[in-house]
Amino acid sequence: MVKIERSFPAPESLAEEARKVNGRYDKQDVIEQLKEDFHNKCYICELKDLQDPNVEHLFPHKNGKYPERKFDWENLFWSCGHCNGIKNNSKYDEGILDCCKSDPEKSICFRLRNSDVAIAVSDPEDDILRRTASLITETFSLKNTGMRIYTSDERVKQLQKEMNLLYKQLEKIHNGSGSKVTMRMIRSMLSRESAFAAFKRCYVRDHAMEYPELQQYVELDT
Repeated sequence: MVKIERSFPAPESLAEEARKVNGRYDKQDVIEQLKEDFHNKCYICELKDLQDPNVEHLFPHKNGKYPERKFDWENLFWSCGHCNGIKNNSKYDEGILDCCKSDPEKSICFRLRNSDVAIAVSDPEDDILRRTASLITETFSLKNTGMRIYTSDERVKQLQKEMNLLYKQLEKIHNGSGSKVTMRMIRSMLSRESAFAAFKRCYVRDHAMEYPELQQYVELDT
């Protein structure tokens, strides 16, 4: 999860649909703006180029929960079906971190250790951070159904693939064979637009002594 810059004004269809008895919050203008703002990445797991995109509500509007926020542009997020399904649990109803208003990297560390995802928060007593860390962890590890075994494992595999691509480029810096092309590739991998960016950016910050020249690419918002 990385910081997202939400664009304004809100899509015009939201105000119109909100006046209808059975209005929709997923009209074409909403879909297009969310896809662009979120770089076609799930805001929770950071899988990119989604084949099953969902318009997800940060605060749920169903079952009597926050119905006034059903058409609230600032409550709509771009997610994959896998993460949306996991977040659709009452334990997350009181909200997770809003990555459009706060930089998750300032308070959460995202690490991959072999095949395990490890999410650490700066303040374990903070309920919002605790719920956010729990949700992200579950998107990579929850296996309570046959489909979730597959979709969770697939995200870990894709994360490992992305991290290995980064390690390969970092190794070139280690052995002195890094070039301008290498640096451009690493810079692209460390951009917030890339898949699983939070994990890659955290790795480079964790190894600041080894890669001082890369720290400029993983600086946090001030």
